Amino acid sequence: MTDNEDTPALDFGVVMQTDPPAWRVVDLARRAETYGFSHAWTFDSHILWQEPYVIYSQILSATHRMIVGPMVTNPGTRNWTVTASMYATLNDMFGNRTVCGIGRGDSAMRVLGHKPTTLRTLGESMKVIKDLAEGRETVYNNTVQRFPWARESELPVLMAAYGPKALKLCGEQADGFILQLADLYLAEWTINAVRKAARDAGRDPDSLYICVAAPAYVGEDMAHMRDQCRWFGGMVGNHVADLVERYGGEGVAVPAELTEYIKGREGYDYAQHGKAGSSHVDFVPDEIVDRFCILGGIDAHIERLEALRNLGVDQFAIYLQHDGKDETLQAYGEKIIPIVNSR
Repeated sequence: MTDNEDTPALDFGVVMQTDPPAWRVVDLARRAETYGFSHAWTFDSHILWQEPYVIYSQILSATHRMIVGPMVTNPGTRNWTVTASMYATLNDMFGNRTVCGIGRGDSAMRVLGHKPTTLRTLGESMKVIKDLAEGRETVYNNTVQRFPWARESELPVLMAAYGPKALKLCGEQADGFILQLADLYLAEWTINAVRKAARDAGRDPDSLYICVAAPAYVGEDMAHMRDQCRWFGGMVGNHVADLVERYGGEGVAVPAELTEYIKGREGYDYAQHGKAGSSHVDFVPDEIVDRFCILGGIDAHIERLEALRNLGVDQFAIYLQHDGKDETLQAYGEKIIPIVNSR
Protein backbone atom coordinates (compact mmCIF):
# COMPACT_ATOMS: atom_id res chain seq x y z
CA MET A 1 0.00 0.00 0.00
CA THR A 2 1.09 3.57 -0.57
CA ASP A 3 1.11 6.30 2.04
CA ASN A 4 -1.44 8.20 -0.02
CA GLU A 5 -4.65 6.19 -0.03
CA ASP A 6 -5.73 7.92 -3.26
CA THR A 7 -2.63 6.64 -5.09
CA PRO A 8 -2.88 2.93 -5.98
CA ALA A 9 0.15 0.70 -5.64
CA LEU A 10 1.81 -0.20 -8.92
CA ASP A 11 2.22 -3.89 -9.70
CA PHE A 12 5.51 -5.05 -11.18
CA GLY A 13 6.20 -7.93 -13.52
CA VAL A 14 9.20 -9.49 -15.22
CA VAL A 15 9.12 -10.69 -18.85
CA MET A 16 11.48 -13.56 -19.68
CA GLN A 17 12.44 -15.62 -22.68
CA THR A 18 12.27 -19.34 -22.02
CA ASP A 19 15.83 -19.99 -23.12
CA PRO A 20 17.41 -23.15 -21.78
CA PRO A 21 18.11 -24.03 -19.11
CA ALA A 22 14.50 -23.71 -18.02
CA TRP A 23 15.54 -23.76 -14.36
CA ARG A 24 17.27 -20.40 -14.87
CA VAL A 25 13.86 -18.95 -15.82
CA VAL A 26 12.26 -20.53 -12.76
CA ASP A 27 15.03 -19.19 -10.52
CA LEU A 28 14.72 -15.68 -11.97
CA ALA A 29 10.96 -15.71 -11.32
CA ARG A 30 11.51 -16.97 -7.77
CA ARG A 31 14.01 -14.22 -7.03
CA ALA A 32 11.74 -11.63 -8.63
CA GLU A 33 9.00 -12.57 -6.18
CA THR A 34 11.35 -12.03 -3.23
CA TYR A 35 11.98 -8.52 -4.59
CA GLY A 36 8.26 -7.70 -4.69
CA PHE A 37 7.35 -8.57 -8.28
CA SER A 38 3.85 -9.99 -8.67
CA HIS A 39 3.87 -11.30 -12.26
CA ALA A 40 6.17 -13.58 -14.25
CA TRP A 41 5.55 -13.32 -17.98
CA THR A 42 7.30 -15.14 -20.83
CA PHE A 43 7.51 -14.97 -24.59
CA ASP A 44 5.44 -17.65 -26.35
CA SER A 45 7.12 -18.80 -29.58
CA HIS A 46 7.58 -22.55 -29.34
CA ILE A 47 10.05 -22.77 -32.24
CA LEU A 48 12.36 -20.09 -30.89
CA TRP A 49 12.21 -21.01 -27.19
CA GLN A 50 11.17 -23.77 -24.82
CA GLU A 51 7.54 -24.51 -24.01
CA PRO A 52 6.31 -21.88 -21.50
CA TYR A 53 3.35 -23.74 -19.98
CA VAL A 54 5.60 -26.52 -18.73
CA ILE A 55 7.81 -23.89 -17.13
CA TYR A 56 4.80 -22.06 -15.62
CA SER A 57 3.98 -25.12 -13.53
CA GLN A 58 7.47 -25.05 -12.04
CA ILE A 59 7.37 -21.28 -11.41
CA LEU A 60 4.05 -21.66 -9.61
CA SER A 61 5.45 -24.52 -7.56
CA ALA A 62 8.57 -22.53 -6.62
CA THR A 63 6.75 -19.32 -5.65
CA HIS A 64 3.98 -18.34 -3.27
CA ARG A 65 1.99 -15.56 -4.94
CA MET A 66 3.51 -15.08 -8.40
CA ILE A 67 1.01 -14.87 -11.27
CA VAL A 68 2.19 -16.38 -14.56
CA GLY A 69 1.24 -15.97 -18.20
CA PRO A 70 2.46 -15.32 -21.74
CA MET A 71 3.35 -11.96 -23.21
CA VAL A 72 1.85 -12.89 -25.50
CA THR A 73 0.20 -16.03 -26.84
CA ASN A 74 -1.95 -16.04 -29.98
CA PRO A 75 -4.93 -17.95 -31.45
CA GLY A 76 -3.01 -19.47 -34.34
CA THR A 77 -0.37 -21.81 -32.92
CA ARG A 78 -2.42 -23.51 -30.21
CA ASN A 79 -5.90 -25.01 -30.18
CA TRP A 80 -8.03 -22.63 -28.10
CA THR A 81 -9.58 -25.43 -26.03
CA VAL A 82 -6.14 -26.83 -25.16
CA THR A 83 -4.95 -23.36 -24.15
CA ALA A 84 -7.98 -22.94 -21.90
CA SER A 85 -7.45 -26.36 -20.36
CA MET A 86 -3.84 -25.54 -19.50
CA TYR A 87 -4.89 -22.38 -17.65
CA ALA A 88 -7.75 -24.07 -15.82
CA THR A 89 -5.51 -26.96 -14.80
CA LEU A 90 -2.80 -24.65 -13.45
CA ASN A 91 -5.46 -22.72 -11.54
CA ASP A 92 -6.81 -25.93 -10.03
CA MET A 93 -3.33 -27.00 -8.96
CA PHE A 94 -2.02 -23.67 -7.64
CA GLY A 95 -5.00 -21.39 -7.07
CA ASN A 96 -6.02 -18.69 -9.51
CA ARG A 97 -2.52 -17.50 -10.37
CA THR A 98 -2.61 -17.32 -14.16
CA VAL A 99 -3.21 -14.54 -16.67
CA CYS A 100 -3.63 -14.80 -20.44
CA GLY A 101 -1.80 -12.16 -22.44
CA ILE A 102 -2.85 -12.55 -26.07
CA GLY A 103 -2.42 -10.87 -29.45
CA ARG A 104 -2.56 -11.58 -33.16
CA GLY A 105 0.82 -13.33 -33.17
CA ASP A 106 4.15 -12.05 -34.46
CA SER A 107 7.18 -14.30 -34.02
CA ALA A 108 5.22 -17.48 -33.25
CA MET A 109 3.18 -17.19 -36.45
CA ARG A 110 5.72 -15.69 -38.85
CA VAL A 111 8.44 -18.22 -38.03
CA LEU A 112 6.00 -20.92 -39.17
CA GLY A 113 5.32 -19.05 -42.41
CA HIS A 114 1.91 -17.74 -41.33
CA LYS A 115 0.59 -14.23 -41.12
CA PRO A 116 -0.74 -12.97 -37.78
CA THR A 117 -4.38 -13.89 -37.21
CA THR A 118 -7.22 -11.51 -37.93
CA LEU A 119 -8.79 -9.40 -35.21
CA ARG A 120 -12.04 -11.29 -35.73
CA THR A 121 -10.30 -14.57 -34.95
CA LEU A 122 -8.57 -12.99 -31.98
CA GLY A 123 -11.89 -11.76 -30.59
CA GLU A 124 -13.52 -15.16 -31.00
CA SER A 125 -10.58 -16.93 -29.36
CA MET A 126 -10.58 -14.63 -26.33
CA LYS A 127 -14.21 -15.48 -25.61
CA VAL A 128 -13.72 -19.22 -26.01
CA ILE A 129 -10.54 -19.34 -23.91
CA LYS A 130 -11.99 -17.23 -21.08
CA ASP A 131 -15.35 -19.01 -21.01
CA LEU A 132 -13.80 -22.48 -20.90
CA ALA A 133 -11.04 -21.54 -18.44
CA GLU A 134 -13.66 -20.12 -16.08
CA GLY A 135 -15.94 -23.16 -16.33
CA ARG A 136 -18.64 -21.63 -18.53
CA GLU A 137 -20.32 -23.19 -21.53
CA THR A 138 -19.13 -21.85 -24.89
CA VAL A 139 -19.42 -22.57 -28.59
CA TYR A 140 -16.31 -23.76 -30.40
CA ASN A 141 -16.28 -25.03 -34.00
CA ASN A 142 -20.10 -25.21 -33.92
CA THR A 143 -20.03 -27.47 -30.88
CA VAL A 144 -21.01 -26.65 -27.30
CA GLN A 145 -18.14 -27.22 -24.88
CA ARG A 146 -17.51 -26.84 -21.15
CA PHE A 147 -15.00 -27.94 -18.52
CA PRO A 148 -17.23 -29.24 -15.70
CA TRP A 149 -14.20 -29.41 -13.38
CA ALA A 150 -13.23 -25.71 -13.77
CA ARG A 151 -15.98 -24.06 -11.73
CA GLU A 152 -13.58 -22.18 -9.41
CA SER A 153 -11.09 -21.12 -12.08
CA GLU A 154 -10.59 -17.45 -12.95
CA LEU A 155 -8.62 -16.15 -15.93
CA PRO A 156 -8.05 -12.46 -16.72
CA VAL A 157 -7.48 -12.00 -20.46
CA LEU A 158 -5.28 -9.03 -21.39
CA MET A 159 -4.93 -8.08 -25.05
CA ALA A 160 -1.84 -6.56 -26.65
CA ALA A 161 -2.58 -3.85 -29.21
CA TYR A 162 -1.19 -0.81 -31.00
CA GLY A 163 -3.53 0.20 -33.85
CA PRO A 164 -7.01 1.76 -33.71
CA LYS A 165 -9.00 -1.37 -34.61
CA ALA A 166 -7.10 -3.57 -32.16
CA LEU A 167 -7.42 -0.98 -29.40
CA LYS A 168 -11.15 -0.85 -30.06
CA LEU A 169 -11.49 -4.64 -29.76
CA CYS A 170 -9.45 -4.60 -26.58
CA GLY A 171 -11.73 -2.03 -24.97
CA GLU A 172 -14.87 -3.84 -26.10
CA GLN A 173 -13.94 -7.32 -24.95
CA ALA A 174 -10.71 -7.85 -22.99
CA ASP A 175 -10.21 -7.66 -19.24
CA GLY A 176 -7.17 -5.50 -19.74
CA PHE A 177 -4.69 -3.94 -22.11
CA ILE A 178 -0.99 -4.68 -22.72
CA LEU A 179 1.08 -1.89 -24.26
CA GLN A 180 4.56 -3.03 -25.21
CA LEU A 181 6.42 0.27 -24.88
CA ALA A 182 6.83 2.87 -22.13
CA ASP A 183 6.51 6.10 -24.14
CA LEU A 184 4.28 8.51 -22.22
CA TYR A 185 2.62 10.12 -25.26
CA LEU A 186 1.78 6.79 -26.87
CA ALA A 187 0.68 5.31 -23.54
CA GLU A 188 -1.80 8.13 -23.08
CA TRP A 189 -3.07 7.84 -26.67
CA THR A 190 -3.58 4.06 -26.53
CA ILE A 191 -5.05 3.99 -23.01
CA ASN A 192 -7.54 6.70 -23.93
CA ALA A 193 -8.52 4.76 -27.06
CA VAL A 194 -9.07 1.54 -25.11
CA ARG A 195 -11.11 3.28 -22.43
CA LYS A 196 -13.24 5.09 -25.01
CA ALA A 197 -14.01 1.78 -26.72
CA ALA A 198 -14.98 0.26 -23.38
CA ARG A 199 -17.21 3.22 -22.56
CA ASP A 200 -18.86 3.11 -25.98
CA ALA A 201 -19.54 -0.60 -25.47
CA GLY A 202 -21.27 0.06 -22.16
CA ARG A 203 -18.40 -1.24 -20.06
CA ASP A 204 -16.69 0.43 -17.12
CA PRO A 205 -13.43 1.79 -18.57
CA ASP A 206 -11.86 1.99 -15.13
CA SER A 207 -12.29 -1.76 -14.65
CA LEU A 208 -9.69 -2.54 -17.33
CA TYR A 209 -6.29 -3.60 -16.05
CA ILE A 210 -3.54 -1.67 -17.85
CA CYS A 211 -0.08 -3.24 -18.20
CA VAL A 212 2.87 -1.43 -19.79
CA ALA A 213 5.80 -3.67 -20.70
CA ALA A 214 9.22 -2.46 -21.83
CA PRO A 215 12.92 -3.02 -21.23
CA ALA A 216 14.26 -1.35 -18.10
CA TYR A 217 17.97 -1.08 -17.39
CA VAL A 218 19.35 0.61 -14.28
CA GLY A 219 22.79 2.10 -14.88
CA GLU A 220 24.84 5.10 -15.90
CA ASP A 221 26.33 4.15 -19.30
CA MET A 222 23.55 5.33 -21.62
CA ALA A 223 25.31 4.28 -24.81
CA HIS A 224 25.73 0.72 -23.56
CA MET A 225 22.19 0.50 -22.22
CA ARG A 226 20.76 1.79 -25.51
CA ASP A 227 22.68 -0.80 -27.50
CA GLN A 228 21.49 -3.54 -25.14
CA CYS A 229 17.84 -2.50 -25.54
CA ARG A 230 17.75 -1.39 -29.19
CA TRP A 231 16.30 -4.78 -30.11
CA PHE A 232 13.01 -3.68 -28.55
CA GLY A 233 12.47 -0.92 -31.10
CA GLY A 234 13.01 -3.52 -33.80
CA MET A 235 10.44 -5.85 -32.26
CA VAL A 236 7.87 -3.08 -31.94
CA GLY A 237 8.71 -2.13 -35.53
CA ASN A 238 7.22 -5.42 -36.75
CA HIS A 239 3.81 -4.41 -35.44
CA VAL A 240 4.27 -0.83 -36.61
CA ALA A 241 5.06 -2.03 -40.14
CA ASP A 242 1.71 -3.83 -40.21
CA LEU A 243 -0.02 -0.63 -39.09
CA VAL A 244 1.69 1.45 -41.77
CA GLU A 245 0.62 -1.08 -44.39
CA ARG A 246 -2.95 -1.02 -43.12
CA TYR A 247 -3.37 2.69 -42.44
CA GLY A 248 -0.82 4.21 -44.79
CA GLY A 249 1.12 5.83 -41.96
CA GLU A 250 -1.42 8.62 -41.67
CA GLY A 251 -1.02 10.50 -38.41
CA VAL A 252 -4.79 10.74 -38.01
CA ALA A 253 -5.11 6.99 -37.55
CA VAL A 254 -1.73 6.19 -36.02
CA PRO A 255 0.55 8.81 -34.41
CA ALA A 256 3.74 9.61 -36.30
CA GLU A 257 5.56 9.07 -32.99
CA LEU A 258 4.88 5.37 -33.50
CA THR A 259 5.42 5.04 -37.24
CA GLU A 260 8.05 7.52 -38.38
CA TYR A 261 11.13 5.68 -37.16
CA ILE A 262 10.62 2.50 -39.22
CA LYS A 263 11.32 4.20 -42.56
CA GLY A 264 14.85 2.79 -42.46
CA ARG A 265 13.67 -0.72 -41.62
CA GLU A 266 14.83 -3.30 -44.18
CA GLY A 267 13.67 -6.55 -42.60
CA TYR A 268 13.76 -8.62 -39.45
CA ASP A 269 15.71 -11.71 -38.42
CA TYR A 270 13.63 -13.82 -36.04
CA ALA A 271 16.70 -15.84 -35.11
CA GLN A 272 17.71 -12.70 -33.16
CA HIS A 273 14.20 -11.91 -31.89
CA GLY A 274 14.35 -10.18 -28.53
CA LYS A 275 18.13 -10.50 -28.23
CA ALA A 276 20.51 -7.77 -27.10
CA GLY A 277 23.05 -6.83 -29.75
CA SER A 278 20.81 -7.78 -32.69
CA SER A 279 22.48 -6.87 -35.97
CA HIS A 280 19.30 -5.89 -37.84
CA VAL A 281 18.02 -3.05 -35.64
CA ASP A 282 20.45 -0.27 -36.55
CA PHE A 283 17.52 1.68 -37.97
CA VAL A 284 16.19 2.27 -34.44
CA PRO A 285 17.47 5.69 -33.28
CA ASP A 286 18.58 6.50 -29.76
CA GLU A 287 15.53 8.73 -29.29
CA ILE A 288 13.18 5.78 -29.81
CA VAL A 289 15.17 3.58 -27.43
CA ASP A 290 14.97 6.29 -24.76
CA ARG A 291 11.23 6.80 -25.30
CA PHE A 292 10.17 3.16 -25.58
CA CYS A 293 12.40 1.87 -22.74
CA ILE A 294 13.31 3.10 -19.26
CA LEU A 295 17.04 3.63 -18.97
CA GLY A 296 19.30 5.46 -16.54
CA GLY A 297 19.68 5.94 -12.83
CA ILE A 298 17.12 5.15 -10.16
CA ASP A 299 15.56 8.63 -10.25
CA ALA A 300 14.89 8.34 -13.99
CA HIS A 301 13.03 5.07 -13.48
CA ILE A 302 10.97 6.43 -10.61
CA GLU A 303 10.00 9.54 -12.58
CA ARG A 304 8.77 7.54 -15.61
CA LEU A 305 6.96 4.97 -13.47
CA GLU A 306 5.09 7.63 -11.54
CA ALA A 307 4.11 9.31 -14.80
CA LEU A 308 2.79 6.00 -16.16
CA ARG A 309 0.83 5.38 -12.98
CA ASN A 310 -0.72 8.85 -13.31
CA LEU A 311 -1.97 7.78 -16.77
CA GLY A 312 -3.80 4.85 -15.16
CA VAL A 313 -1.22 2.11 -15.59
CA ASP A 314 -1.70 -0.76 -13.11
CA GLN A 315 1.46 -2.75 -13.85
CA PHE A 316 4.90 -2.17 -15.28
CA ALA A 317 6.53 -5.35 -16.59
CA ILE A 318 10.27 -5.34 -17.30
CA TYR A 319 11.70 -7.04 -20.35
CA LEU A 320 15.00 -8.35 -18.95
CA GLN A 321 16.69 -9.18 -22.25
CA HIS A 322 20.02 -7.46 -21.60
CA ASP A 323 23.28 -8.04 -19.74
CA GLY A 324 22.14 -6.29 -16.56
CA LYS A 325 19.38 -8.69 -15.50
CA ASP A 326 20.43 -9.33 -11.94
CA GLU A 327 21.53 -5.77 -11.22
CA THR A 328 18.32 -4.27 -12.57
CA LEU A 329 16.15 -6.79 -10.73
CA GLN A 330 17.95 -6.01 -7.49
CA ALA A 331 17.74 -2.23 -7.99
CA TYR A 332 14.01 -2.46 -8.59
CA GLY A 333 13.41 -4.75 -5.63
CA GLU A 334 15.55 -2.89 -3.10
CA LYS A 335 15.01 0.72 -4.15
CA ILE A 336 12.63 1.50 -7.01
CA ILE A 337 9.55 -0.56 -6.08
CA PRO A 338 9.59 0.50 -2.40
CA ILE A 339 9.96 4.18 -3.32
CA VAL A 340 7.30 4.17 -6.04
CA ASN A 341 4.79 2.38 -3.83
CA SER A 342 5.45 4.57 -0.79
CA ARG A 343 4.30 7.75 -2.56
